[in-house]
Amino acid sequence: MKIVVQIAAADDAKALALLVRNSPGVALPNRIYILSQQAVQALTAAGIRFTELSRADGIPDRIGAVAGERI
Repeated sequence: MKIVVQIAAADDAKALALLVRNSPGVALPNRIYILSQQAVQALTAAGIRFTELSRADGIPDRIGAVAGERI
């Protein structure tokens, strides 16, 4: 699962140091990162403040399909 977060400005340097050591991810402008669930858990455990912007679970959207319907 990929999670897009924006790190609080005051915690950005601490978060980057933690992420570089422990997790692959993507760093974007404005303190936005695309991370794994494990990386987000590490941020939480370290007390780093962030806002979750998006979450992708890898399951394709089933627009128009009803649960249990054969497609």
